Amino acid sequence: MNKQSMKFNRNYLFLLLLLIVFLWFVSNIILYPKESVGAASKGLLTWFNIVVPSLLPFFITSEILIGLGFVDFIGTLLEPLMESVFNVPGKGAFPFTMSITSGYPVGVKLVSKLRKDNSITKIEAQRLVSFCSTSGPLFMIGAVSTGMLNKPSIGPLIVHSHYLGALTVGILFKYYKHEKKSKPKRLKNNYLKNAFNNLLCSRQKSNSSIGILISDSVKESVNSILLIGGFMVFYSVLIEILDITNFFSIVTKIISLIVPFNINTQIIKGILSGMIEITLGCKGISEATGISLLCKIVSISFLIGWSGFSIHIQAINFISHTDINSKLYILSKFLHGLFASIYSYVFFNLRYKNIVIPSFFQETNKWEILSLDNWISTFKSSIQLEFYIIISLLLSSLLIGIINNDSESK
Repeated sequence: MNKQSMKFNRNYLFLLLLLIVFLWFVSNIILYPKESVGAASKGLLTWFNIVVPSLLPFFITSEILIGLGFVDFIGTLLEPLMESVFNVPGKGAFPFTMSITSGYPVGVKLVSKLRKDNSITKIEAQRLVSFCSTSGPLFMIGAVSTGMLNKPSIGPLIVHSHYLGALTVGILFKYYKHEKKSKPKRLKNNYLKNAFNNLLCSRQKSNSSIGILISDSVKESVNSILLIGGFMVFYSVLIEILDITNFFSIVTKIISLIVPFNINTQIIKGILSGMIEITLGCKGISEATGISLLCKIVSISFLIGWSGFSIHIQAINFISHTDINSKLYILSKFLHGLFASIYSYVFFNLRYKNIVIPSFFQETNKWEILSLDNWISTFKSSIQLEFYIIISLLLSSLLIGIINNDSESK
């Protein structure tokens, strides 16, 4: 059998398997209409109440800033720092900063945008996407620490472990296809002047007016938000169907029989759910009984770093328009979850073991009801946060540029 026929057979089998899975999925939606509609409603409300007001301002503003050349400006100033730590251009500071403040999938979207515009190379994009895909503090502190675990005091533990895990993966990918030959020296004298020149050159290359730039940014951002909403609804229904058909229970029993030591079945079910959808997995683990707080924190830290297939599909959708390797991206997310769980275990035993106290906050799933006040509040907070981020990033970039100028002049 030649290679071409083998490839055809693999594609045929994959297509057949995909068809069977989707027919099974649709048939279960027909069999369980009430549960399916309820799951879809929860996914839709979560998207509308949390994702839209939280991410839409970041999407629109980041598109405008890229079009105006702001990324080239800060990229020139932060290039020495980003090159020495992550072996990427200074432009990588923009998607990384936006990612750690706004959450999934902003970082991947921005890296993909830079790659589509040929602002960075394929290797640089691969390195960037490995650590510019993080959760936001709103989810980790508000939803997980306070809302699910009812322990706001462990919020910093989860946040620090998560971001340190991302930085560790970024440093590891620094050596991905590391060039042994020396790179041509960049212009290092007068960083501020070079930054402003790059800003002007970037703007001159763009022939679009400000009005067209804003309208295109809004259109692109709304399309991205709608796509994310579709994925969220789909995976909410999928998780519900898998739960109703006892898929998680069957897999949990199989794992319990295979693994030589005892593992809490609720933890296994929570991790399985979280491997697909992060919110449901974290919620399931937080509600598990008979296990220690440390075990919950380590498991949740892994899931937040891993982010779940629902996030992966959103990220891969952006990546698919570029030449970035999606398999390496998924590998980086697994490493991110692994490092985050290790850091959370170490930090808990070093500092948090004796200071974690019970909290009497009541869980308030405000995303499960339609609330205009909460929507407006989240939207305003998102805009304020982004404004502070841009100002802080600009000031820190200017400060680093001044320091570089002084060091070069000496």
